[in-house]
Amino acid sequence: MRDADHTRRVVITGLGILSPIGNDPASVWASLTEMKSGLGRITHWDPTAYSPYVVAGEIRNFDPAAWLDPKSIRRTGPEIHWGVAAAKQALKDSGLEITDANREEIGVVFGSGAGGQGLFIENQMAWKEKGPRSVAPTFIAHGLVDSTSGMIAIETGALGHNMAVVSACATGTHALGEAAEAIKRGDVTAVISGSTENPLIEVAHIGFMNMRGLGAPRDGEGPASASRPFDADRAGFVLGEGAGAFIVEDLEHAKARGATIYAEVVGYGSSADAHDMIQPVEGGAGAARSIKWALQRGKIDPSEIDMINPHGTSTPVGDAREALAFHSALGARAAQIPISATKSLTGHLMGAAGAVEAIFTALSLHHQTIPGTLNTRNVDPECNLTVTLETRQAPLRAAISNNIGLGGHNGAVVLRHWTGK
Repeated sequence: MRDADHTRRVVITGLGILSPIGNDPASVWASLTEMKSGLGRITHWDPTAYSPYVVAGEIRNFDPAAWLDPKSIRRTGPEIHWGVAAAKQALKDSGLEITDANREEIGVVFGSGAGGQGLFIENQMAWKEKGPRSVAPTFIAHGLVDSTSGMIAIETGALGHNMAVVSACATGTHALGEAAEAIKRGDVTAVISGSTENPLIEVAHIGFMNMRGLGAPRDGEGPASASRPFDADRAGFVLGEGAGAFIVEDLEHAKARGATIYAEVVGYGSSADAHDMIQPVEGGAGAARSIKWALQRGKIDPSEIDMINPHGTSTPVGDAREALAFHSALGARAAQIPISATKSLTGHLMGAAGAVEAIFTALSLHHQTIPGTLNTRNVDPECNLTVTLETRQAPLRAAISNNIGLGGHNGAVVLRHWTGK
């Protein structure tokens, strides 16, 4: 552990991802740039009774045996399988080796919105149907929100600063921001950061449906049309599952080992609405604060922001209030900044959304390309935003990844294109 130095610079040197549009960064980037949807009819259980809310973003062709031993697979849920896989992907991508000499300098900051709720439901059902002896003695340890951060440490041998962040749909954003802060204050040299979520559980789907938060495909169109961020006829979000992971590293350490740098983490803001457990506060004031604070901490002027990956869930109220937050935080510039609303392709990955979308943002900066937004045909004039409808190349200096969570949690990170300086 070193002395705190808040001038220390932090960069992203490795990426890992499991998502409805791909199970590694390369395939994900191809899907993003080709605007290839990952939405389809739910297959985990029969959704017919919940028509027209039958669409989700599911992970396909994933084999946990490639990442975990059989005993660990049996004891843990999909959210841990995906989180560990994403973390190991990111480590390999970064070229960072964890050894006896450096393992105390490597941390883990990895979160989830709900953790292993599936394990709790399964064991509750086993108890009711078969009695107490059918309850797994290990399910509590593996079903907590911090279980993935613990498993990542076990699987990688990272002994440094370790914590789980939980702030609903802002979890992944906060995990990345807190990882950067841990490096700046000298706790660690590098952090395995990110988030994971397994929300496609039938009772959760019913709960969101009864909340009247879910959206359905346009009449006469297929599942891919269900998520329509900032569109005038948007109707609600679509659940998705996945995990995203970063290797976040001290810049000097990364340069010394010749690491590839995807982007620099220059600003981070976190705030509360203190208003309502479901609806964002009027005017988007809470989200505006976190964006303003992220810009201030990064010493970034709104004129330098060339892209925003928004929360953009496709709910009528949520998108409108997030748009107001952009206008409040960024002033007149907000109406011109290209918006890349990627939930149109993946659905809403809940606690994993912030990590996955920050990966999209880092890749956009790295490739100097803005992924297009699917399904947004008529941008709501009340939002007054420039939603990018087709993928295009563009000179990108800095970008914001923004997320908003149930309970009034807001998180924003500002990433900057790495130019070698």
